[in-house]
Amino acid sequence: MSISGPYRFVFLLCIGITVWLYACTKFDNSYSNPDEEWLSGGQQTVFDQSSKAFGHMFPVMPDHLERVHEIGDVHFSATFVSAPAPINGGLGPVFVNTGCASCHIGDGRGKVPGSDDNTVQMLFRLSIPGTDVHGGPNPVPGFGDQLQNRSNLGVVKEGDVTIAYTEQEFFFDDGQPYYLRVPEYKIINAYAPLPSNTMLSPRVASPVFGLGLLEGISEADVLSRADENDVNGDGISGRPNYVWDHVNQKKELGRFGWKANQPTLLQQTAIAYHQDIGITTSVFPKENSWGQPQTDHLEDDPEITDSILHNVVFYVKTLAVPGRRNATDEAVKKGKQLFLDAGCSKCHIPDVRTAVNVAFPSVSNQLIHPYTDLLLHDIGEDLADHRPDNLATGNEWRTAPLWGIGLTQRVNGHTNFLHDGRARNFMEAIMWHGGEALSAKNKVKAMTLEERNALIKFLESL
Repeated sequence: MSISGPYRFVFLLCIGITVWLYACTKFDNSYSNPDEEWLSGGQQTVFDQSSKAFGHMFPVMPDHLERVHEIGDVHFSATFVSAPAPINGGLGPVFVNTGCASCHIGDGRGKVPGSDDNTVQMLFRLSIPGTDVHGGPNPVPGFGDQLQNRSNLGVVKEGDVTIAYTEQEFFFDDGQPYYLRVPEYKIINAYAPLPSNTMLSPRVASPVFGLGLLEGISEADVLSRADENDVNGDGISGRPNYVWDHVNQKKELGRFGWKANQPTLLQQTAIAYHQDIGITTSVFPKENSWGQPQTDHLEDDPEITDSILHNVVFYVKTLAVPGRRNATDEAVKKGKQLFLDAGCSKCHIPDVRTAVNVAFPSVSNQLIHPYTDLLLHDIGEDLADHRPDNLATGNEWRTAPLWGIGLTQRVNGHTNFLHDGRARNFMEAIMWHGGEALSAKNKVKAMTLEERNALIKFLESL
């Protein structure tokens, strides 16, 4: 049946008003619904506790956009090979891994290498003192700002990194011991001498679900939680990172990455292609080895089209968030209250609402529970990498989102946490905290065994 004439106009007007109302409904701050505990990603929540929990598309999205997500999924899962090649060519010549999904397995968290493993889910940022022209990290001559520990056939890789752990014993206030492993990183087999003042920062791959919702939080909302000078005297002084946006050619709020050093999912995706896989795009059209002897000098840049790049960005943007489990369990509820009482929620903010977005209603005005403020915090010398990144100091890290963290073992087969995976479980991750989080850590340290177990049950429910 076709609609024509004035009826067509009225029909389209009604549709437009419906979409506008859906996207623009204001949030009543006094409104509370206990059932929303389950909806970590608002309407974009899925209930799957299997190993596929992180890989679902938004459940609420127009049908025609589902196809875009699916195309992006294919390219996200692609394995690249060296050029020339008819499909997925352009790998390297130096790189860390062969595709997006090779680091973000199941769209989840990377792990540290074992004794019979290599660093395919972990990378190492490099820089020397000073900044680049935009205020970012100063690349190491001959190496750039990331160590490339793999290479194409016949090409020399930049080097390797060894990891050694020393285990130390500590005690909770009730006398029960706990153990933390202290990592030591060392660059070996470097193809050229490294400057003596080279700074090295390890990073494991972060989960990629829910990122579109985090991008949907307004800058004003993020800044409203900043308190750089700790005016309220609570010991928490979160502050934003501002970084160079290569597309818009200006400084923008950093949201993504362990130090909030990327402003958008477009740039986050393009830099991952560039640095991790050696794939050029219109955003970063020169090889990551440009100016080094590894450069291939092939005239095939950019190596993927804007269409592929934007499809992958859309795929990441529309990955749904797994819902809570056991949210009404008494131990879980007690654990959440302990989490709040300890002050963990001052940085790991439970409740955030995304901004109104008429252009993309799927992320508009959603009450979500990411447990992050997207701000930088000094969490102590023990976790410091001593490597500045734009406005982030060597002691500062962006608050990591906690949603979905309880499914890490199920999806990724491990419980390695923190930026370099040194923590082997939730409690170790907590006990590594210092700096602004020292008070919260000490409150956990003073808890009884029953209380600590309840706190872990809460984190497992996220």
